[in-house]
Amino acid sequence: MLAALAFLPVAARASGRILHRDDFRHGLRQWRIEAAGDARVTTKGGVLGIDTPKGLTLWFLPELTGPVAIDYEVRAVSAGGPHDEVSDVNAFWMATDPAATDGSVLAKRRSGVFEDYDLLRTYYVGIGGNRNTTTRMRRYIGKAGERPLLPEHDRPGQADMLEPNRWFRLRLIADGQRVAVERDGATLFSMDDSAPYRQGHFGVRTTQSHIQLRNFSISRL
Repeated sequence: MLAALAFLPVAARASGRILHRDDFRHGLRQWRIEAAGDARVTTKGGVLGIDTPKGLTLWFLPELTGPVAIDYEVRAVSAGGPHDEVSDVNAFWMATDPAATDGSVLAKRRSGVFEDYDLLRTYYVGIGGNRNTTTRMRRYIGKAGERPLLPEHDRPGQADMLEPNRWFRLRLIADGQRVAVERDGATLFSMDDSAPYRQGHFGVRTTQSHIQLRNFSISRL
């Protein structure tokens, strides 16, 4: 079953003004799914579940303008299911499509195949990619077949991979020239971008896996 999820804008709080929040209890309307296979996307008990045999991107419909932080808890499920591979907790953020008149990634629907996203300008992180053997951050430049990877943004250590069924907190930051990924409060990746992507969309990305998300929010930095 393919579905999409609602967001709830909320008021300010001490740690920064919350722009959007989704507790995954309020319907299936504010996300868009692009899936290469027969994916199953569900919400139950405040948890978003993605169970997919192939590539899938779940776009959050509101466009974001920086500086922002995107926060959520996520885990890779291992419970004996057909796609419980413990792999690919991935995301795009501040994504735009230079081929679209308005630059929006939502201007057309993609197949969900990973290569379809090469033409975007976006930040990307893949935790436990390639069957839980790579953890990488990239800055896409909108050219087919090119996904630039700096040596310091390729972390092969076992501690950087996924643990089955373990929730962790992920924060994606677009704060002007400072772009970063934090995992459980510690910096996983950081870069100083001289030509930063200041607006665009956020998308959850995975492939051949079963992942879950909860406590999703986007805040102004």
